Amino acid sequence: MKCFHCGKEIAFKERVGFRDRCAACDRPVHACLNCTFYDPAYNNQGRETQAQRVVEKDRANFCEFFAPGKSGVKKTDAGSDARAKLDAMFKKS
Repeated sequence: MKCFHCGKEIAFKERVGFRDRCAACDRPVHACLNCTFYDPAYNNQGRETQAQRVVEKDRANFCEFFAPGKSGVKKTDAGSDARAKLDAMFKKS
């Protein structure tokens, strides 16, 4: 998996621990932003419906449904990207 903050590849032989941290940036690994179920488009930003709500997605948590994501989270602002596309579509001449 890749770290949500720095993008560095993180390898684990066993299960990701609740207190594991990225060796490169010292951010928590067991965080929503590193989870395969994390999806900003869903309610509570997660596709796992049984998981309890976690407010701070970049902090370590004790979610039992955590599964390491493969690519980490892209740090793009979807709102500004969509706005730019709309502006280009309806550009005034």
